[in-house]
Amino acid sequence: MTATPSTTVANLRDLGGTLLSGGRTVRTGLVFRSGQLDRLDLDADPAVAALGIRTVLDFRTDIERGEHPDRVPDGARLLVQDVLADKMGSGRVPVAAQLKDILADPILAEEHLGGGKAELLFGDIYRSFVSSASGQAAYRTLLTELADPESGPLLFHCTAGKDRTGWGATVVLALLGADEETLMAEYLSVNPAVRQAFAPMIEGFTAAGGNPDIALALIGVVPGYLRAALDEVSTRYGSMEKYVREGLGVPDETVDALRARLVA
Repeated sequence: MTATPSTTVANLRDLGGTLLSGGRTVRTGLVFRSGQLDRLDLDADPAVAALGIRTVLDFRTDIERGEHPDRVPDGARLLVQDVLADKMGSGRVPVAAQLKDILADPILAEEHLGGGKAELLFGDIYRSFVSSASGQAAYRTLLTELADPESGPLLFHCTAGKDRTGWGATVVLALLGADEETLMAEYLSVNPAVRQAFAPMIEGFTAAGGNPDIALALIGVVPGYLRAALDEVSTRYGSMEKYVREGLGVPDETVDALRARLVA
């Protein structure tokens, strides 16, 4: 996976080039991941314009989309699949959807997220990616769209492009044949870009007396978050293939089409 230079889209990456089993790779120019597209400006960002994105899949909540609506390339379809809809429906706004509010109040952050609570909360969120109906619907849509040549180059994203988007990338790459070491390396590879994008927020939080460990637990990704989702797959389904087939309801022929389209 390679970073795509952009001045208006944070954490933009092409899954293409990722190494797969048997010496194969993911085809470039077909599937991209990023943070939110609220600042997208193709006139000022020719590198992004050149990608020819035809489908955008937004994993964010209603609140996130309302505060920072996507700017979608002309002619591209915008699909919305709220990964956290079931969590939002429970009456408790997930931490992944309220980073800005939490980092604005160091006392609130310490109360709710200090002492390892952030890691526990993110573990619960990642397990919900696998087990919740809204998570399953979102990742089913991702795989189904990627298998369809008519979707063209597709970009999927959340707010920071690290958690909901990170799990989507993990599922895609695992199905295509990436090993666990590669999956973890690609998952963690977004940390520099995410921390750069949120640097002002982190600096403001710590300057106000906030615990930097909490900021990094919220802004970055760590192996334990991804392992929580992978363990949920193993416990519930036994394998990624069964998770995709039984949990997401994606038929084998769609997986075959996905592999045929994306594996070089």
